[in-house]
Amino acid sequence: MDYGILLFLLFFFLLFLGIPIAVAIGTAAIAVIYGAQLGTPIISSNFYAGIAKFPLLAIPLFILAGFLLERCGISYRIIRLANRVIGHRTGALAIVALSTCVFFGGISGSGPADAAAIGAILIPAMAREGYDRSFSAALIAAGGSTAIIVPPSIALILYGAITNTSIGALFAGGVFPGILAGAALVVPALIISRRRGYGSVATPSEPLLVVFKEAIWGLLAPIVILGGLYGGIFTPTESAVVAVVYSLFVSLVVYRSLTLRDLFQIFADASESSAVVMIIVAFATLFAWAGSTVGVLDRAASSMIGFSENRYVLLLLINLLLLVAGMLMDPVTIYYIFLPVLIPIIAHLRWDPVWFGVMMTFNLAVGQFTPPVAVNLYVTTNIGKIPLEDTFWEVIPFIFAMVAALVVVALIPSLSTFLPALFGLN
Repeated sequence: MDYGILLFLLFFFLLFLGIPIAVAIGTAAIAVIYGAQLGTPIISSNFYAGIAKFPLLAIPLFILAGFLLERCGISYRIIRLANRVIGHRTGALAIVALSTCVFFGGISGSGPADAAAIGAILIPAMAREGYDRSFSAALIAAGGSTAIIVPPSIALILYGAITNTSIGALFAGGVFPGILAGAALVVPALIISRRRGYGSVATPSEPLLVVFKEAIWGLLAPIVILGGLYGGIFTPTESAVVAVVYSLFVSLVVYRSLTLRDLFQIFADASESSAVVMIIVAFATLFAWAGSTVGVLDRAASSMIGFSENRYVLLLLINLLLLVAGMLMDPVTIYYIFLPVLIPIIAHLRWDPVWFGVMMTFNLAVGQFTPPVAVNLYVTTNIGKIPLEDTFWEVIPFIFAMVAALVVVALIPSLSTFLPALFGLN
């Protein structure tokens, strides 16, 4: 019996049955370990080893910081500033939504969190200005996906931990591609807004300086969190601690908008979100170990290299594979299933691991709002109280825009490698 094939068949069969990803991937791994007699005692040690990595400590801390900054009202203040700067024009709220999504992604590091924070405020506001709710939900779901590209991206932390790539370099490498993703989404947003006559939003009556002062602490957050990282003052994990301390200071001292009851709920919600990520990481590590031990991952890598020696053909093949995978699975699972196969290919073709990591994450960002799974769309349609299927046609222009930006990132590696080289982070 080929246990390598059984491993993947069992995983996808369980996924098809609607079993949660963590359970499906863990069950497949344990079944193969038991059936192939690889030694069941190894399960517990691998389970622990999967999460006992210092860089992964940054994930729950960045999740907590994102929850704190979102609940204290920073997203609302940033939206008001973007609204005031962009002004009164057709499609203004669409631009406000996308620009805020990209900026808030530099705080939350999570696509669904970004979509939830911005969608809760802007979907009702856009409906009042005449925007169709299905368009608004698709727009913000697409904009929220940029959160896993721009630093501090939880997805890039995982990639760095798996491939032993500098997380600081990955964070710097995601800056320009993240901005490019946001700019690409603006194009279909404006075209559709003008074609449908979506209304503009009135500029706030307060002076720009007043709105700016309200948002200044939110604007400083990425600078405080990432400035010390790029300046060599602290490591990525230490920057996550700084992010939590800064978030607590803004929430409790500056805005004074959170009570002890609020803090308890935030800690509970952040713990739940972190647990979901880490349980998938632990089981996915076990899955990758099982696949490597039975030899299926090496065979898969050799088959892909043997398919063609042309680097552009392989690049196209890998991107198509990742795009399809991103539509069906979450980024955490994809990293742990596919990277053990892709790492030998990256080394064989001498590709820059920072560029490849940003490009791979860009792929998975597209998957976050592309049906059938489309986790960001689930979040925004739930907020907008509309059926998920109503957004399927609305989201297509944004998918094409992101894929076009992905092509640019794939063909111009310097977009991802310029800043890491500039800061000496490679």
